[in-house]
Amino acid sequence: MVQKKVEEAMKKRVAIIGAGMIANAHIRAYEQVGDMVEIVAIVDLYLDKAKALADSAKDQPDVFADAQEILDREDIDIVSVCTPPYTHAPLAVAFLDAGKHVIVEKPMAASLEECDRMIEAAERSGKKLSIIAQNRFHDQWWHMKDVLQEQLIGEPLHIQVDSAWWRGHSYYDLWWRGTWEKEGGGCTLNHAVHHIDMLQWYMGLPEEVTAVTANVAHDNAEVEDLSVAILSYKKALATVTSSVVHHGEEQKIIVQGEKAKVSVPWSVKATLSQENGFPKANPELEEEISSFYNDRPSLVHTGHAGQIYNVLQSIDGNESLLVDGKQGRNTLELITAIYKSATTKQAVRLPLDRNDDFYTRAGLLAAVPHFYEKTNSVDNFSKDEPSTVSGETKQNR
Repeated sequence: MVQKKVEEAMKKRVAIIGAGMIANAHIRAYEQVGDMVEIVAIVDLYLDKAKALADSAKDQPDVFADAQEILDREDIDIVSVCTPPYTHAPLAVAFLDAGKHVIVEKPMAASLEECDRMIEAAERSGKKLSIIAQNRFHDQWWHMKDVLQEQLIGEPLHIQVDSAWWRGHSYYDLWWRGTWEKEGGGCTLNHAVHHIDMLQWYMGLPEEVTAVTANVAHDNAEVEDLSVAILSYKKALATVTSSVVHHGEEQKIIVQGEKAKVSVPWSVKATLSQENGFPKANPELEEEISSFYNDRPSLVHTGHAGQIYNVLQSIDGNESLLVDGKQGRNTLELITAIYKSATTKQAVRLPLDRNDDFYTRAGLLAAVPHFYEKTNSVDNFSKDEPSTVSGETKQNR
C-alpha cells in the first residue's frame, strides 16, 4: 500500500487542450510511456470532440469547454497545447505562470515576439517548456545527427530538404486553416516545420535566406502552398522545398559532404577522385559510415512518446530537456526569414532583431501577401483522420 501511494505521488497529471487529430497523438504517446502519467482533463471548444477523445483514453479524463476552467487546478502538472498556432502563446504563458509544465505542438507560435514571451514565462516560473519536434526522436534522424557530429562525411557542402506533402482543396476549408491570422502561415510553417527543424538541429541557423512563395493549387487560402528557399551558411548552401502539392509525399534530407553523401531515408554514397578529377566509388568509407550508423543504439521511445518521455525525465532531473523554447524559436526564426524574404523579394540576414517588422505578429500580418481570400469555412470535418500515404501516418492538425 505504501509503495502504491509513492507511485501515485510520482505520477504526473496531464491536461490536453485541443481535441483535434494531433491531440490523439499526444494521448497515445502519454499512454506509451506507461504509469508515469495520468491524463485527467481534455479541453475543447467543441465538447463532443473532447468527449469522444476522452472516451478513447484509458484514463477516462474529464472534459471541459474552456481552458480557464482548469487553469488553477493543483492536480495538473503538465499541459499539452494542441490548438491552432495563434493560441499557443497565450495558453502557454497562462499555464506556465499557473505553475504547470507546458508542451506545445508545432509551430511554437505565430511570431518571434510570442516565442519570447513564452520563453520568459518559462524562465519566470521555473517550469519546463518544450516544443514538439517529434522527428528528432526517430532512430534514422537521431543516427544521422551522430554521423554528422562525427564528421564522417567531412564538412557539409550542400543540404537538400524536400518537405513534400499533398493536401486537397478542401483541407483549407477548416475555419482556422489557410489564414495568416489564425494559422500563422501555410505549408512552410505548418508542414515543413518538421524538416526545417531537423535542418537547424543539424546545421544551426544560416547567415542569409533567399526565398519565393506561391499558392498554385488552393484558391480558398490566403497562405502559400509551395515555397522554395536558399540558405547560405559560412561554407555551405541549403535548398528547402516546402509543399502541399506533391503527390506521393516523398520527404527527405540529403547532406552532401566533402567525402560522402548521407540522407534520410537512410542511404550513403562515398566518392574518391581519379587523377583526372572524375569520380570513382569509395566502398570502404561507405562501409565505415554504414557500420557506424547501424551500431547506434535504438531509442527507447520514438516520435511523440520519445519527446514526452524526455520531458518527464527532465522534470525529474534525470535528463536535459532536448527541445526547449529556444530550440522552437530557432525553427520559427528560420521560417520567419523565409516569409520575410519572399515578401520583400530581398535576401534576409539572420538573426532577426526585435525592431524587425516581422518580429511581431502584427508586423507580419501587415506585410505578407494574401494569395487568395478564404472562400469557405467549416467548423469541423465529419471524418478527421490522418493520411496514410506511403505507409507512414502523417499527423497534422
